[in-house]
Amino acid sequence: MIKVVNKKNTIAELTPLGDSAIVVTFGSEMSVGTHKQIMTLMMALEDTPFEGFIESVPAFTNLTIFYDPLTVYQTYQMQDSSLTSPFKIVSGLVEKKLASLPDDKDQTSPTVEIPVCYGGKYGPDLQDVAKINNLTPDEVVSIHSSGEYLVYMVGFAPGFPFLGGMSEKIKAPRRPSPRSNIPKGSVGIAGMQTGVYPISTPGGWQLIGQTPKPLFLPEQNPPSLLEAGNIVKFIPITEREFLNFTKER
Repeated sequence: MIKVVNKKNTIAELTPLGDSAIVVTFGSEMSVGTHKQIMTLMMALEDTPFEGFIESVPAFTNLTIFYDPLTVYQTYQMQDSSLTSPFKIVSGLVEKKLASLPDDKDQTSPTVEIPVCYGGKYGPDLQDVAKINNLTPDEVVSIHSSGEYLVYMVGFAPGFPFLGGMSEKIKAPRRPSPRSNIPKGSVGIAGMQTGVYPISTPGGWQLIGQTPKPLFLPEQNPPSLLEAGNIVKFIPITEREFLNFTKER
């Protein structure tokens, strides 16, 4: 592990992941500030990639950088024979990136609106979430749909967004027994997070609604409606609007 402190006193830890990736970790707590650091480094790598760079994948507190070790070694070891491994080479390149990151990288992103039909068969756990928080179902819907949510990362299932920024007023634990099959488009709550299941899959989140809008788009590149850094706004719709949206597709 390599620990780096840059000009803004940002501490990052660099650790190898196998022989073709490096994990850059910014602390241990999920926060907007940590997310900005991760996205700033990711954009810097994409703007001016090093030879052998493949891609970088953001998570809650870290960025994983994938690279071609052969290309990295052949390119940079010829320039400096003291560089004895691809990890040592890439960690040095990442250290330089960290040292020169801009103070305020523009990370603005359009807000993505996601229509949601709340409650009933579309949100079978809405009543439970309301009861847990001593609220009515309508109050839960109002609070959930009034927020703006930051996409911290996409994972677990193709296109699944982990969203931060949910009000503590509607937090709820995971279900004691996960469901074996959750319909695609289901909107759930787990703790202080909310998210959307893009495909049918097992899961244990509390389901409060469902969107007819597809999040997993295998025919597109990238194949996900949402990416880390996006802002999500949920828009309540009626069952008729849900069905009409589905028919139009």
